[in-house]
Amino acid sequence: MANLLWLQGGACSGNTMSFLNAEEPSACDLVTDFGINVLWHPCLGMELGDNLKKLLRALTSGQIALDIFVFEGTVVNAPDGTGEWNRFAGRPMKDWVADLAKVANFTVAIGDCATWGGIPATAPNPSESNGLQFLKRAHGGFLGKDYKSKAGLPVINIPGCPAHPDWITQIVVAVATGRTGDLTLDEFQRPKTFFTSFTQTGCTRNMHFAYKVSATEFGQRKGCLFYDLGCRGPMTHSPCNRILWNRQSSKTRAGMPCMGCTEPEFPFFDLAPGTVFKTQTVMGVPKDMPSGVDKIGYVKLTAAAKAASPRWAEEDIFVV
Repeated sequence: MANLLWLQGGACSGNTMSFLNAEEPSACDLVTDFGINVLWHPCLGMELGDNLKKLLRALTSGQIALDIFVFEGTVVNAPDGTGEWNRFAGRPMKDWVADLAKVANFTVAIGDCATWGGIPATAPNPSESNGLQFLKRAHGGFLGKDYKSKAGLPVINIPGCPAHPDWITQIVVAVATGRTGDLTLDEFQRPKTFFTSFTQTGCTRNMHFAYKVSATEFGQRKGCLFYDLGCRGPMTHSPCNRILWNRQSSKTRAGMPCMGCTEPEFPFFDLAPGTVFKTQTVMGVPKDMPSGVDKIGYVKLTAAAKAASPRWAEEDIFVV
């Protein structure tokens, strides 16, 4: 049986809500089928007050083994590095994080805020928020770039705003069942099993992307969302169109652009007005190109694609 503790720092609880909607496996399956002992979770834990403090002290002292330490939300350091803006169980949350990370066999960061700071860490970052081992793209974060858990691994990052529920539960199961040897992490410590392919992989609008047929409004059933509406699917590592949300859809399938929420730079352009749902261009060429495509190649490709676009590419293929 693996002991799991889930704490929450500067967060909106979005990743908790996502986790509780997991299906393969579900949160209940973690307990009943995989022997995970959820010591405490903000929405599931029964201990309060002194009983919770007693549990936390038993973990930090080694009296109770901490196999998996899951953290959601940013590590809040404000004001002036004290962490007093985010107190929990009688002390700054950041102090609990530091002590628990030292004794955990595995440390898992869930969601953008915990992985690299997310929206709270966007300038001017008044809460002095940090991710566990990254601040945006900079390696280090709250625990430092040299941090390793007792099992010898860095923080396992599962980004997203929120993270897909099955990314969470499947990685937790892999850790709890001793299959961490199968986990290969990328340069941002994301499991490659989920974060090697791009959001564009499996997108139902790929033919529109190829023929440069653009969607111009949210919810349109035809057209690529990259050319006008700021979709970051061609540059974002995630399996959102392979492992569908609620087993049936994704943002792009619903006619909404990918916002790149699994990448360290999210939110892009610091959420400046006019940048979120609008493709930023220079002389008609997107500033941010699909991965592996240079600007000269893009211009040649799109010109040829537009000229070769068949009439049916402009039709609503979902007409019943």
